[in-house]
Amino acid sequence: MTRLLFSTIFLLTCGLATQATADTEYLVVSGGPAVRQFEDLRRPGEQHDRWWGNFVRTARVRMQEIQATAPAGTHITWLVYRDAYVRRSAAEHQPLTQNVESVPKAYPFINLVWFRSTEELIHYINQGASGRSGLKISGFEYFGHSNKYSFMFDYSSDVYATSTAWLHEHDLGKLSRWAFTSKAYCQSWGCHTAESFSKAWKRATGTFMVGAQGKTDYSDMHLRDWHVGLSSGARWVKR
Repeated sequence: MTRLLFSTIFLLTCGLATQATADTEYLVVSGGPAVRQFEDLRRPGEQHDRWWGNFVRTARVRMQEIQATAPAGTHITWLVYRDAYVRRSAAEHQPLTQNVESVPKAYPFINLVWFRSTEELIHYINQGASGRSGLKISGFEYFGHSNKYSFMFDYSSDVYATSTAWLHEHDLGKLSRWAFTSKAYCQSWGCHTAESFSKAWKRATGTFMVGAQGKTDYSDMHLRDWHVGLSSGARWVKR
């Protein structure tokens, strides 16, 4: 009886330990900037993509924070919308895709994955339950343009003041809720997400999403240690 009780406790303890240290994946997604020629059409006070790296530097700083605080066994994957950086490179006269690729070289804990379409992003998220050796997603964060209904990966990159590559709330039904852990932390650092998209995300994935009620602010981030701010009247909401 004593041996049986000990064996049961041992197995339960091992099971709990294995669960506590189970590997998971934390996804950080970066959309792309507008091309310079389209930004120049805006009035000075309405320009928000003067610097190409808004959604890169903020994501990199956030991934450093995640790496420093996440449980052991957390793998960080950075998904970046490639085409927007290819288009912006011509105006910047510098190899922006190579600049992005230099980040994981400097920070080897980051796994960079380029994507070029919504379908590729959805596929990557969904393969977590099987394709990535069973890794589940313990976190998801988005840096980029957005409105209340969608993430816009290429806003003013291919077509002025609009997007041709996006993740709309109507697309969220394609996501597998089994890809996420039950307590996955999700946040959008784009504008207006909490006004509709967050609720659709919760229905589709079973996880809450923190988002902005109002606009986010990517200006003067060097004064905020490269953290995204909120515009006047905006606030963070978890839904």
